[in-house]
Amino acid sequence: MNKVAICPGSFDPITNGHLDIITRGSQVFDHVIVAVFNNQSKSPLFTVDERLALINEATKGLTNVSVDVSHGLLVDYAKEKNAAAILRGLRAVSDFEYEMQITSMNRHLNEDIETLFMMTNNKYSFLSSSMVKEAARYHSDVSDLVPKPVEDALKQKYLQKNK
Repeated sequence: MNKVAICPGSFDPITNGHLDIITRGSQVFDHVIVAVFNNQSKSPLFTVDERLALINEATKGLTNVSVDVSHGLLVDYAKEKNAAAILRGLRAVSDFEYEMQITSMNRHLNEDIETLFMMTNNKYSFLSSSMVKEAARYHSDVSDLVPKPVEDALKQKYLQKNK
C-alpha cells in the first residue's frame, strides 16, 4: 500500500523549517504532497502561483514529494488524494494547543485520516514565515532561514514594494 501524507500550509514563503519537516516526512511516507492552502485571515506576500513555484524549486531533489494547491477543507482534499495522514510540524509547546484544535476538528469531520506531528529541528524552533518576511522587509540576512530561491524572491518583492 502506498502511504501518502499531506503537508498543508500557506507557505508564504516556505522556510527551512518547513523544508525540514517535508524532507523528514518524505523519509517516512511513500509520497508527500505539499499542499498550499490560502489562509483567508492572512494577507499573503506571494501569490499562490509564486508559492507553488518556490516550493517546487525547494523540493526538486525530493523525488517522492509533489506540490499542489487546494481551496477547500483539508480533510476533503486528503480524502480526494487517498492520504493516510496529515503531516504537521510543531515548533514549540505554544503550537500544540492550536494544532490540537485543528486536529480535533479534522478528526470530527473525517475520523479515517490521522494527523502526525513532527518536532521541528531545534535550530528552526523560532522560525515562522511571518518572522522571515519581517526580517526581509528591513533587508536583514535571511539566507540561513530560507532556501536560496526564496531569499532571492523576498529581495525582489521588497525592492518592488520600496519603489
